[in-house]
Amino acid sequence: SLTQTTLGFSAAFAPIIAKNKSFQKRARSLSFALGAEVAKESTSTSEESTSESQQEEQSKSGISAGIEAGSHDELMYVLGVNLARQLGDISPLTESSEEMTSVARGILDTVVGRITDEQQRALLALRGKELNELITNRANNIRAKIEEAGLAMLQQMKETEGAFEHESGVVIHVLEHGPEGPGEGMKPSAGAVVKVHYHGTLPDGTIFDSSIGKDPVQFPLANVIDGWKVGLQQMHEGEVAMLGIPPSLAYGAEGTPDGRIPGGATLFFKVELLEIVSGGIGGSPLLGADGKSLKKNKPGSSGLLGADGKPL
Repeated sequence: SLTQTTLGFSAAFAPIIAKNKSFQKRARSLSFALGAEVAKESTSTSEESTSESQQEEQSKSGISAGIEAGSHDELMYVLGVNLARQLGDISPLTESSEEMTSVARGILDTVVGRITDEQQRALLALRGKELNELITNRANNIRAKIEEAGLAMLQQMKETEGAFEHESGVVIHVLEHGPEGPGEGMKPSAGAVVKVHYHGTLPDGTIFDSSIGKDPVQFPLANVIDGWKVGLQQMHEGEVAMLGIPPSLAYGAEGTPDGRIPGGATLFFKVELLEIVSGGIGGSPLLGADGKSLKKNKPGSSGLLGADGKPL
């Protein structure tokens, strides 16, 4: 949600740094999938040079070469896939295929019992400090790259015709004007309640949250990240705009706890401000078929807020 992909490296792997034992338990459930990966790495070149016709036959008979579709082996293979998905993407921890092979071998040896629990504990005690340093350094490197890429995209957005940068650093680009025309209509106050559709992406295009295909979302501006508070207050009711939000006004260096948004990420949202439910400022009154002003605020309320934040 707004109040909270494989790019969520630092958050996703924080438990590994803090709780190596927890990681081991999850690793033990990966014998099928990772065993297949290790086997693939060690397969000879001659075995990999299967003809196109043979590959087509294999794809028809099962998910992987040698696995018959609908068989018990295929069911076990799917179990491995499911367990591997629970572990998540470990590729950000490695920088080469050789490193990935060693990691997979360590997981497999632990899973199948090639090394005892005592040996596992001894290894972690001996190299645990180095392991934590390696994970932390690689997480920091990835965070720096993510932040650099995001800020570069934000700069490009700034230079787009029609976009403008708020003093806070949020970039707003109106794509469609509201019913009252360019720069006209009601705007949300800091205490407004709004109804919107939105679509949020990371700099690489990964969608981390979206209301598209669902019901519109209604919330008080006070409950969302600072970048949303700033961006929505620059929009008029009925407008569609792109918001570029720097990490300092999003989820900072840590990202979200669930790892969907990595630390240092610039966020990009396409937002349609469908309605200012309450707390709107300005705009001309809307007229009904009888020529009278339509009011969506409670009787006795103008929809405007005073200096004390209460309705006038």
